[in-house]
Amino acid sequence: MLPPHTLFIVGPTASGKSTLALAVAEKIGGEIVNADAFQLYAGMDLLTAKPPPADLARVPHHLYGVLPLSESCDAQRYHGLAMPVIEDIAARGRVPVVVGGSGLYIKALTHGLSPLPAASPGLRERFQHLTSAEKIAWLILRDPEAETTVNLRNPRYVERALEICLLTGQPQSELRHSFVQNEPQVNGVILSWNRETLYDRINQRTLAMFEAGLTSEVAALEDLSPTAEKAIGIREVREHLAGRVSLPETIAAIQQATRRYAKRQITWFRRERCFQTICLDSLPTAQFALDTVLAACRVPHSSF
Repeated sequence: MLPPHTLFIVGPTASGKSTLALAVAEKIGGEIVNADAFQLYAGMDLLTAKPPPADLARVPHHLYGVLPLSESCDAQRYHGLAMPVIEDIAARGRVPVVVGGSGLYIKALTHGLSPLPAASPGLRERFQHLTSAEKIAWLILRDPEAETTVNLRNPRYVERALEICLLTGQPQSELRHSFVQNEPQVNGVILSWNRETLYDRINQRTLAMFEAGLTSEVAALEDLSPTAEKAIGIREVREHLAGRVSLPETIAAIQQATRRYAKRQITWFRRERCFQTICLDSLPTAQFALDTVLAACRVPHSSF
């Protein structure tokens, strides 16, 4: 269970989470815990917009660059990494400030781990011998609600839903619904921007990443795990390095992929009713943003 004064600052990429979290942590005696799936990895500082060394030195930061690129990670492993860190921060009388935009990792902390079973290599092998139509038909037979609760056009989603049904003997929609209904009492905010403003922030940050040497950073990456290689920008920059795409086209492709990712994050966090939303467009200064977050969060008075 999370320590009661744990704070969450979440939201889409490029929304200013890291900067605001730093100000909050300095104000309340907090320590920052990363909840970004790719900032866990070492060697991708520019690609993942990891906080710069000067910011990392101002307050303790945890779980940044702690995994080698060759290792995979998922919500369960992240939970195992983060919970001892959060508990230790709280035990020392400090405030854990969890910061990030990886929805599943954050949900693993706020809701606990899903009771859904782990993947079954045996079942996955059997699925390879079925057509997409056969897998969908089998899933609907086991779980009629899957027609509206599962994206049937995505083979991975269909296979996972069918796998859950077969391993548990219950409709996957019923299991997922009971898990989602567990709405915890947590302390945190979602940072929000006007869509056009957020997209402009994404575009400008992408340009800054290239100016800082992103191409060289990606060129040096080796032995990437299936998790690490999903980071936005790796495939695009490698296409450029191979001479197949121009630099302007590469920058535009990364900007577009990042905007699409932000859109998915916005959709995800819109469903997370346990957090309060703060629209930063309406706040005139960074100090107003800090004051608004502190007012929205139930921070113990002794921390001010």
